[in-house]
Amino acid sequence: MTDNNTDTKFEDKKQEEVLKKIEEMYSAGVHFGHSHSSSHPKMRPFFCGLSRSVEIFNLDVVSEYIEKAMEFLEELGSRGAKFLIVATKAEARDIVEKTGRELGMPYVTDRWLGGTLTNFEVIKKRIAYFEDLSAKKASGNFSSSSKKEASRLEKQFLKMEKQLGGIKNLKELPSALVVIDSKVEKSAILEAKKKKISVVAILSSDCNPTGLDYPIPANDSSISSLEYLLGKLSEAYKKGAKKFKKEDKEDKKEEGKLT
Repeated sequence: MTDNNTDTKFEDKKQEEVLKKIEEMYSAGVHFGHSHSSSHPKMRPFFCGLSRSVEIFNLDVVSEYIEKAMEFLEELGSRGAKFLIVATKAEARDIVEKTGRELGMPYVTDRWLGGTLTNFEVIKKRIAYFEDLSAKKASGNFSSSSKKEASRLEKQFLKMEKQLGGIKNLKELPSALVVIDSKVEKSAILEAKKKKISVVAILSSDCNPTGLDYPIPANDSSISSLEYLLGKLSEAYKKGAKKFKKEDKEDKKEEGKLT
C-alpha cells in the first residue's frame, strides 16, 4: 500500500514537471514555426497542427529533443570542453553574445568566415594578429602613428573586432557547435561535419534536420523562444561544469597529498 502511494506521488510529481516545462515553452512561444507553405517535408513529424497557416510544434516532442541536447551539453561541461555558438541572424545576436560571455564560450554573430573550422590554423593567426592590434590600441600606440596610419589601424581594428571579437578565446577547435537556424548557418554546419564536430541546432519548420546530431525543432526567430532554449542549454552546461570543477579540485588535493 505504501509502495503504491509512493509510486503515485512520484508519477504525479513527474507529470507536474512535464506540464510546467510545456507551459514555460508555450509562454516563450517555442511552439511557433513558419508558414505551412515554407515547411520542410522532413520536419513534419515534429508538428501537431496549424494556426492561421503557421506550423505548430508538438511541445511534448520538442521537450524530448531539448533533453537530449541538454544531456550532451552537460557532458561537455563535465569535461571542460568548449563549444562555439553560431547565430548571424539579427534577432539572435544579442542573446548569443550574452550567452557566450556568460559561459566564456566563443561565438559568431557577424558573418561566418569560411575556413573557421576547416582552415583553423589560418584563423588562429588572424586572431593572434587581432590580439596584437588590440594590445597596441589599448596602450595608445595608434595615436603615436601618423593620422593616416592611425585611421587605417582604427578601421582595421573595428573590422576585425566585428569578425573575430567573439572567437578571440578560441585557441583550439571546439568540441561542438550550437547553431541557431540550420538553414542560415549551413556553411558552418558543413565545416563542422568535415571536422567531425557535433552540432546542436535550434531549427524551425523550414529547415532540414537531416545530419544534425542534436536537432531542437522550435521557434528559431523569437527572442523569448531563443532566451528559453539557450537558457536551458546554458543551465545544462553549467551543471556539467560544476562536476568538472569539483573533480579538478579533488584531483589537485590528491596530488597535494602525494607530494
